[in-house]
Amino acid sequence: MASASLAARARQIADCLGDKNVPVQWEYSPDYAELAEPFNLRLPYKPKVIVLPTTEKHVQDGVKCANEGGFKVQARSGGHSYASFSSGGKDGSVVINLQGLHNISVDASTNVAKVGGGVRLGNLAQGVFDQGKRAVSHGTCPGVGIGGHFTHGGYGHTSRNWGIALDHIVAVDVVLADGSLVKADFEENSDLFWALRGAADSFGIITNFYLRTQAAPEQILYFSFQWGNKLFGKQEDFTNTFLHLQEVSLNKSVIDNRISYGIYLDGVATYNLGGTFFGTAEEFNKTIAPEILRTIPSPNNTIIQEYDWISYLKFMSDVNRIEEPLEGYDEHDTFFAKSITVPEKDGGLKKETLNAFYDYIHAGAPVDYFVIINLYGGPGSAINTKDTTWAAYNDRDSLWVFQNYGRTKEEKGINFVDGINEVIIKAQPETHFGAYLNYVDPSYTRETAHELYYGNELSAKIQALKPKYDPLSTFWNPQSFEA
Repeated sequence: MASASLAARARQIADCLGDKNVPVQWEYSPDYAELAEPFNLRLPYKPKVIVLPTTEKHVQDGVKCANEGGFKVQARSGGHSYASFSSGGKDGSVVINLQGLHNISVDASTNVAKVGGGVRLGNLAQGVFDQGKRAVSHGTCPGVGIGGHFTHGGYGHTSRNWGIALDHIVAVDVVLADGSLVKADFEENSDLFWALRGAADSFGIITNFYLRTQAAPEQILYFSFQWGNKLFGKQEDFTNTFLHLQEVSLNKSVIDNRISYGIYLDGVATYNLGGTFFGTAEEFNKTIAPEILRTIPSPNNTIIQEYDWISYLKFMSDVNRIEEPLEGYDEHDTFFAKSITVPEKDGGLKKETLNAFYDYIHAGAPVDYFVIINLYGGPGSAINTKDTTWAAYNDRDSLWVFQNYGRTKEEKGINFVDGINEVIIKAQPETHFGAYLNYVDPSYTRETAHELYYGNELSAKIQALKPKYDPLSTFWNPQSFEA
């Protein structure tokens, strides 16, 4: 009976999409397998149908037809969800692939960019630069889509100066669960606009983003201090180096909004500090580098290099060109990832915590892994100037954000990555650690995810809006808000 019901629903949505001439790919279609393939190959899901809109009406009709058949819906912008939520997060969802919505235009009078919901970051960066030498804050991976990245935060090395990607959104065009297309901004549908900036996957499909842009800098400085395995020999060197860097990160006589950096560690004993400075090499070498390196072991290698804006983006992305193909994108990995947000108000990580972290990773790993620890807070950080009244986004008080990433599909590798989080959290029980939305962890229950990503107070406010805009929980994934 259940299968007959499902078969009837499948016929219903097929007839509906056909009657409305919506471009689609079914499981038997020639391009389905390629389009269904997720970024994280560890978590493959099979959508019931993949909708390929080239117009906003196609998106509207796709949502309406999914509703008629009783199917859950998720948008796919770039498809980089670490948990494969952009493939539905389960088999049998309707996935609306936005790759056909790739328009980019900058209004010369306002410098606001209108950007389609399927645009990838590399194309966004090149597109706004080509139209008036503009720039937007976002991450460094050019193939990531605008949709999840911008609506779930969007950190990059310009974020401490310009704000996160989410902070650049001034308006959206969005398709709601009933198939209607509405505008949302700070004045019109303002409660919806608030919720979309942090929890868009639970409320609608954004077909156009309206983004404030910055004047692209004529030059920007990249720096990297590389210790190799020098800091892994002794726990004392490892811990004291991090404690010193943390002290510098909180020192307003050294650090302001113009500087950003992250620490990179991996399983082959690599320890690098790399970042960006909106200033000259002369100033950096005179006032900042000496403080970063004071009292800690000398790095094996140092890079301090000025770039023009586009050359900088290419360097950070490790590519010759940042533009990505509009169709046929093919980049994948097999992995499990977690995150930790470290609040600034507690002063960051304690010595005992860092010792425990060192002992854990120094004991060896059964998997190829890396840890990136990015500076979010510190003096002048634009990330932490806003709060949850601005947007439904909670991570506004972090000093550091960890990304713990293991290339694995085996249980022992997953357990190792889990253990990185566990050893840090257990060593510092007085601190309320959180997690970062764009490094989404599929192992969390819905309730745990909401607590770690949003906090209980913000979750309650988002939850209260869900029935108003999506009473049937049409927009669904395993960690979305439900009506």
